[in-house]
Amino acid sequence: MSQPIDVRPRRLLIVCRVAGVVLLVVFAVVAYLLPRGSAGGQQFGLADQVAFFLIGVLLSAVVLQFTRVRVVADVHGVRVRNYVGEKFVPWQVVAGVRMDDSSPWASLDLQDDDTIALLAVQANDGAWAVDAVVALRALLAESRRPTD
Repeated sequence: MSQPIDVRPRRLLIVCRVAGVVLLVVFAVVAYLLPRGSAGGQQFGLADQVAFFLIGVLLSAVVLQFTRVRVVADVHGVRVRNYVGEKFVPWQVVAGVRMDDSSPWASLDLQDDDTIALLAVQANDGAWAVDAVVALRALLAESRRPTD
């Protein structure tokens, strides 16, 4: 019996986490360094600094949304969480697991000719992504075996 798998992208997680921290630090430093004072028309107040920092927090949160992607699969089906939503797909409706040479990520081909992108299985993760596709195919094959 195949083991359940839990797949998350490797490089994307690192890049997004680093980018989120860098964005937050840059906006915090710029907010702190905004010129303050009452002389001249180009000065900023505390509210402007706080607002600028909060923009950095918001942008960091948006970047970190890309780290949500995940694929969890077992003999019953696949739970796919992409950027916006989450969906459970039973193996009975899956026709195949595919990762084309030109594709940036793997996908599930469904019986009704629909396709679901598996954004957690990214081609730029190399052999790790290939192992994930092989494991998903093994689970699909196991779900097709008759039970004794």
